[in-house]
Amino acid sequence: MMLRRGFLVFVPRLVGLLVVACCSVSIVYMLACTPKGDTEQLALPRVHSPTAKEGYEAILQEREEQHRNYIISLKKQIAQLKAELQGKSEQLKNMQDQNADPLDIRLDHSNPEKAQVNLLAFLRAQIDKAEVHSGVKLSTEYAAVPFESFTLQKVYQLETGLTRHPEEKPVRKDKRDELVEVIELAVGNLNSLEGDSNTKHRVYATSDFVEGLYVDSRCESSYRAEMSFTPKSSISCLHAGIYRTEKDKGTLYELTFKGDTKHQFKKVVLFRPFGPVMKVKNENVNMADTLINVIVPLAKRASKFRQFMQNFREMGIQQDGRIHLTVVYFGKEQVNEVKSILENTSKATNFKNFTFIQLNEEFSRGKGLDIGARVWKGSNVVLFFCDVDIYFTAEFLNSCRLNTQPGKKVFYPVLFSQYNPSIIYGHQDSIPSLEQQLIIKKETGFWRDFGFGMTCQYRSDFINIGGFDLDIKGWGGEDVHLYRKYLHSNLIVIRTPVRGLFHLWHEKQCLDELTPEQYKMCMQSKAMNEASHGQLGMLVFRQEIETHLHRQKLSSKKT
Repeated sequence: MMLRRGFLVFVPRLVGLLVVACCSVSIVYMLACTPKGDTEQLALPRVHSPTAKEGYEAILQEREEQHRNYIISLKKQIAQLKAELQGKSEQLKNMQDQNADPLDIRLDHSNPEKAQVNLLAFLRAQIDKAEVHSGVKLSTEYAAVPFESFTLQKVYQLETGLTRHPEEKPVRKDKRDELVEVIELAVGNLNSLEGDSNTKHRVYATSDFVEGLYVDSRCESSYRAEMSFTPKSSISCLHAGIYRTEKDKGTLYELTFKGDTKHQFKKVVLFRPFGPVMKVKNENVNMADTLINVIVPLAKRASKFRQFMQNFREMGIQQDGRIHLTVVYFGKEQVNEVKSILENTSKATNFKNFTFIQLNEEFSRGKGLDIGARVWKGSNVVLFFCDVDIYFTAEFLNSCRLNTQPGKKVFYPVLFSQYNPSIIYGHQDSIPSLEQQLIIKKETGFWRDFGFGMTCQYRSDFINIGGFDLDIKGWGGEDVHLYRKYLHSNLIVIRTPVRGLFHLWHEKQCLDELTPEQYKMCMQSKAMNEASHGQLGMLVFRQEIETHLHRQKLSSKKT
């Protein structure tokens, strides 16, 4: 009984406590969830206040206003993004109209005229992308795409491997047809331009494009027999044209024909943008007043200089005539002998266009060439950086002029490096004369595509590029440094093998002071310059070959 009475008293108290707890929780919840204004939390209206309803309505209205403002802001942002997207779409459409997609050109057959216009626009765009009108900045010397030189009878190529030759006939039908088409188009273009004027001009023919400077009966007859052409006239021949292919753009061709006068030329530039061949330009090039300053750094080596001056006298003075020689000599040893060679040449040929500079310091090829270039006080001149063991022809000097242009082009010819004549002609009774040795064959030498020392450029371009790095001493390094400077500029670098520039063989000394690794590299370079792969193999297996021949001789005696 007492227990029941106590329980009945406890239950109302428990219910009261629960009600109070629930109210407290509700109040806390309302305080926490009441929305805030811009700067402070809104006050919660009292439950039993006569303004409670109005207070809640005010809170709801303010919250609604905040959401409305937020929606308006989002709509403005969306409208701005739509406007920007529409502008970008219009820009993209304009670009597509100017540079039509080749896929659209191929598929759009409904409007042939528009397709033709788009195709021409695309092909023109390919020319603009290629290195035709201006140079492209390159990171290293390995990124440059070299040219190959050609005539209808010969192609002079760098990538030979072990089976191909440095000089080959275009025996492959596709290559022969390609070159024939280009030359015929160039000749047709020249004749069409000549026909536009009333003045009487020569009629160019495909026979004007053969090796050498002048066509003779042998040149003409061999050309007709080999290429099955009937030339309308045979006047003067063309220097070998050059071409190169950029895999993602097309093939560039430069063909230079002899002009109406002795020192005048006609150059035709063509481009095949993986489609029909298109004419880029046609221009007259007058080289009558283009002087070449040949700069030779030298230390000792008087006997080699005498041989160089014989070549310079014949090709530079007698045949070309538009040439200056600058010799920068280091040290005092053999200097009188070198001066005597210069003076004798000057007296014998009445040649006064030479400069002799003597420096009493350690030899530096880069410094010698740099001083020789900067000491020139005349008008802008073509500089030919040369070494004393180089042989050049008069044809090369014109190639030097034709492939340089101030502010636009520099020329980096790949010369043909001669093998050791004692090995090449060791089986003969005597070694032929130097002129007879200078033939481009796989057995006689190789394209020195790793050398960048012989180069032609206008003096203004050399000065503007910054010249040589004078911190480099001795031989090597300065040429690659200068080559990279040109590659990093906007100048076009013409890199191609040329048939009129030779590096004469001389013995390479590998000094004992070299480290084992340097000595190994020096010997490898020496072996490369000594003989061809096959000739070196014959030397390696000489004893085995002699043993075999001896056995054959004995067996023939027994029979």
